[in-house]
Amino acid sequence: MGKRILGVDLGDARTGLAVSDQLGFLAGGIGYIRSGHMPKIAEEVLAAAKEHDVGCIVIGNPINMNGTFGPRAEKVQSFVALLQTMTDLPIVKFDERLTTAAAHRILNETNIKSGKRKTVIDTLSAQIILQNYLDANRSKAERTDSWV
Repeated sequence: MGKRILGVDLGDARTGLAVSDQLGFLAGGIGYIRSGHMPKIAEEVLAAAKEHDVGCIVIGNPINMNGTFGPRAEKVQSFVALLQTMTDLPIVKFDERLTTAAAHRILNETNIKSGKRKTVIDTLSAQIILQNYLDANRSKAERTDSWV
């Protein structure tokens, strides 16, 4: 069995975390970090990576809808650079466009009220980012395998 993958949704007040199963099929939310201080967030992300025995970290990359990189994407780039000084684990930035909208839609459909939204939205966003990453990479592997 392979190692798990950690999904991260870097936020200003909270950073959501999710982890894959060992087969890389499903992402599950594991909570969030409440801190806006990047070194502290990095330490806690790496502690979660160690706790869950992950082999890779996937971080949501907030690319603008028109494909440009704004201040939030620059913040993610700075965070990735910081993490890379602290670990040898591979770190992948993955397009997270529309992730927050998808998370809000799921919360609306499941009738989660506004009071609880703050406690789950970041974790759910990390879970969606990671699931999208797992699905995209599984699709690539399946297309490659079908040609062999």
